[in-house]
Amino acid sequence: MNTNKAETAPSSTPARSFSLGDLIRRRPETITFALLVTICVAVSIANPAFLQPSTLIDIGRASVVMGLFALGVFVILAAGGIDVSFTAISAFTMYSVTLLVQTYLPGLPIIVIILIAMAGGVLLGMINGLLVHHLRVPSLIVTIGTQYLFRGFLLSFIGTVWIMSLPPQMGAFGRMPLLQFETANGALVTLPFYFLVLPAAAILTWWILNRTLMGRAIFAVGGNANIAERLGYSLRTVHLFLFGYAGALAGLAGIIHVCANRQANPFDLVGTEINVIAAVVLGGARITGGTGTVLGTILGVLLVVVINSVLVLVGIPSTWQRLVVGSFILLAAAFFVTRQRKK
Repeated sequence: MNTNKAETAPSSTPARSFSLGDLIRRRPETITFALLVTICVAVSIANPAFLQPSTLIDIGRASVVMGLFALGVFVILAAGGIDVSFTAISAFTMYSVTLLVQTYLPGLPIIVIILIAMAGGVLLGMINGLLVHHLRVPSLIVTIGTQYLFRGFLLSFIGTVWIMSLPPQMGAFGRMPLLQFETANGALVTLPFYFLVLPAAAILTWWILNRTLMGRAIFAVGGNANIAERLGYSLRTVHLFLFGYAGALAGLAGIIHVCANRQANPFDLVGTEINVIAAVVLGGARITGGTGTVLGTILGVLLVVVINSVLVLVGIPSTWQRLVVGSFILLAAAFFVTRQRKK
C-alpha cells in the first residue's frame, strides 16, 4: 500500500507553541475584549447596579448608531483610507428624507423611507469615492471638504428648523419593542426593534470582507494600492464601493437616530466623528489599512459606549469624557506601533 511521505515523515522543525503575545499580535481585538471585561467587572464591583438589564439595554441601544458609523469607517480604513464626512451624510439624508415624507409623502411605509435614506447615503458616499479616485489626494482631505460641503448645503438650502413632530410611521418604528419588561421599581425598560439592524449590518460587512472578491480587493488596496492595481483590481470600483457602502450605513444610521429620538435636528451628530474613529482604532484596525476585523470594530464600539456610560454614571463632565477617550486612543496607537515593530 502506498503511503504519503508528507503525512508519515516526521517534521524537521519543532512545532511552534503560541504564546499570549502571539495571540495578541494575531488577534489585537483580544486586548479590546480584555479591557471591556475589566472595566465592566471593576464598575460592577463598585456599583452592582451597572450590570442590571436596564443598563445593559441602554448600552445596546446607544451602540446602534455609533456601530453603523464604525462599520462604514472600518471598511474604508481597511482599504487604507479614512472618512470624516459620514456624520454630514447622515444628517443630510435623515433631515432631507424626514422633511420629504412630512411634506409630500406622509403615508410612505417605513421600509421605503429607510431605503430612500440609504440610497441618498450611497449617492453622497459615491461622490466621495469619485473625488478620492480622480483627484488622487488622501481621502481625509477629500472628506473634510465634503463634510463642510454637505453640511453647508443642508443648512443653506434645505432647512435649519427642528422637526419635532415626525410622521407616525417613523415614530412607531422608533418605539417598536423587541424586548420589554418592567423593573422592580416599576420602570418599563424596552430594547427597541431597531437594535437588530446593528448585528445584521455587522454580519453583512463580515460576509463582504471575508467571503467576496470585493473584500479581497479592499484588503489588497489597504496593503498596497499600486500592487493591488497591478494585480488587476480596479481602484475606481473599490473606491466607489467603499464610500458608497459607508454612505449607505450613514443614511441608515441617520434614520434610526431620528426615529429613536423622535425629532430631526439638522445640527445633530456633529462632533461624534472622533468617538467613532476611536472605536474602530481601539478595535484593532490600523489607520494605514490592510488589517482589522468586524468583531474588533463592534468590541471597540462597546468599549467607547461603556466608557462614556461609566463616566456619566459617576458624574464626570463631558469634557473629561473626551480626555479619557483620547487617552485610550493614544494607548491603543502606542500598543499597535509596538506590535508592528516586533513583527
